[in-house]
Amino acid sequence: MSTKTTTKTSHYHVQKARRAKFLEDWRANHRTVIRSEDVALKETARGMRTGVYMGEDGDNPTRSIDALVHEVDRGKVTTIHRHSWDVMVFGVGGEGWIEIDGERVKVAPGDSAHIPSWAWHRSGNDNDDTFRYITFSSEPLLATMGMSILDDRGNEPFENLPGRPEFSAPDVEGEDAYARRLRRLGKEQQARRSGRLHTDWDELEMLNTPRGTRTTFLLDRAIGYQASGITMAMFEIGQGRQQSMHRHAGEAWLYVVDGEGHSYLGTEPEGGENHPWKKGDLIVVDHFLWHQHFNDSKENTARVVRIHMFDSLLETMRALMDPQVLFEEPPEHIRDAQAGDVTTVVWPELDRPSWP
Repeated sequence: MSTKTTTKTSHYHVQKARRAKFLEDWRANHRTVIRSEDVALKETARGMRTGVYMGEDGDNPTRSIDALVHEVDRGKVTTIHRHSWDVMVFGVGGEGWIEIDGERVKVAPGDSAHIPSWAWHRSGNDNDDTFRYITFSSEPLLATMGMSILDDRGNEPFENLPGRPEFSAPDVEGEDAYARRLRRLGKEQQARRSGRLHTDWDELEMLNTPRGTRTTFLLDRAIGYQASGITMAMFEIGQGRQQSMHRHAGEAWLYVVDGEGHSYLGTEPEGGENHPWKKGDLIVVDHFLWHQHFNDSKENTARVVRIHMFDSLLETMRALMDPQVLFEEPPEHIRDAQAGDVTTVVWPELDRPSWP
């Protein structure tokens, strides 16, 4: 460890060079569509196979969220572990279970689950078909602050493991700063440890939106979840239709559940590039670009799961950069013209998804 107290160069020059290199490296990592066939799944020490759509461990570094796919074979149970970040799960193939702090949650195609930070968890498969699921986690955000911690305990029974980190009860009296902090953080932990864990596909209700799609929450505080700010929703685009254009700060991942189409991305509403996608691909919006998603099929709808950190990181950015606008969409008359009349779409039955 260095004990020097001088860099021989002013902090201005050191930070300017560091920031320039960071942005140069970041721009070199931009992705737009990650093809499902390009995601290599490899055996891991946990007793499962894992592949990386987006994330540092797959040489696609990110800043706030990552995206991985996992496979658990028949009769397998993974090691049990916990970590300082939380995870959102979306089932895409087969049927299995995830045990979260001793509670077993069934995950079938289309089901969603939330693994809170510091919750012990493992996956298992008691069925014939391979159990497959996608995860989206806040690990990259924790890593930027040096707070990513992973604790794997192999096949240790849950009852032998320590609980989540303890916290002081919020029943302290007083109006001094320390007493107020104890109450605030205690209440926060009580709320976060009582959040919802599972959404069943069969319980979903899709509702029309002004953007020309119908949507539903999968995991969000609006339906009882207590996440780090990651929110997961699904939208469906009608046959031959499109979602209206908008832009916001990245990162946002869009996993294509069903269908095929393309996405427009550009620094301006016109003159950008179109990027084709299909079932199983991941659409990446990792910079402040105008974007619009199109369903290229005239016969079938397209379903896409959208994940971003709006409730924490992006809201913080909006506050810190106000009055700079970090979320934009066209005026209503243009938005409505782009979206079309969503009430004329003939929506199909909401069948469970399958692996590509």
